[in-house]
Amino acid sequence: MAFSQNLIFLRGRSHLTQEQLAEQLNVSRQSVSKWESGLSFPEMDTILKLCDLFAVSLDTLLRGDAEQEVLADTAGYDLFMNRFSWKISLPIGGIILGGALMPILSVFGVPKELCGAVLLLIITAAVVVLVASGIQYENFRKRHPVIPDFYSQKEKETFHDRMVFYVSGAIGTILLGVALTVLAFSFLPEQEPYESCVAGSFLAIIAVSVTVLVWAGMREEKYKIDKYNRNNQKEFFPSEEDKRRDQRAGRICGVIMLLATAAYVGLGLSLDLWYKVWWLFPVGGILCGVVYVAIGPAEEE
Repeated sequence: MAFSQNLIFLRGRSHLTQEQLAEQLNVSRQSVSKWESGLSFPEMDTILKLCDLFAVSLDTLLRGDAEQEVLADTAGYDLFMNRFSWKISLPIGGIILGGALMPILSVFGVPKELCGAVLLLIITAAVVVLVASGIQYENFRKRHPVIPDFYSQKEKETFHDRMVFYVSGAIGTILLGVALTVLAFSFLPEQEPYESCVAGSFLAIIAVSVTVLVWAGMREEKYKIDKYNRNNQKEFFPSEEDKRRDQRAGRICGVIMLLATAAYVGLGLSLDLWYKVWWLFPVGGILCGVVYVAIGPAEEE
């Protein structure tokens, strides 16, 4: 399909008149009309503005079939993001679930050192999956910095409606876990092994709920392709200020997780607290999130 036909389709799909498009590009309406009739061709900087405006690649705009690519997921974005949401949510939930195993294993007489080793193995496996998934995501973004928005409005609204049930269900499950914990201690004596069993069960409920919340949030984010395209543009061509802020946030987060690991190993070896201080890792992760939000590169809405 020729450039002129692609431009007509993309302008129509964005519900822009020739006058409105010309105003956004700082050109005359006659120029847009000539482009669409094939009588003239825009300059390169204008073509790049068109690519950004319509979220299409340069090759698609000039030589491809914009209509076909916009209506089809040629990059495999949907399948990749669906898998990515599981690769992130399951390891996060797995780390919390590992913490839930600690008190339960102690009930069965498993040595504290072995409990600590099991938790470290779970955390190691989860971190490996998270890091590998992050690398895959970055590689995907580099291969496909611009994704045409192929989702229909109905698809977006349908999942957004479901999102309410995912979030409310997860939060309701956490509150139910709190209620069941209080109820359990109303009937059970506050002593071992009951305390460990109840604590482990409550953490297991938290693990499932957090997994659902992270998964649902990532699936919701998947439909914001315009944000994906903006973030790629900003990251691949960042300002010097954004680079400095990103590096500073990364260094601080690295120090936080190193301190959490050192504290866990130190307390485990010196005070035999292997299965009691597992919470250092999720707390460290939360602090990293706070740091990045506080001083990391600001996102555009």
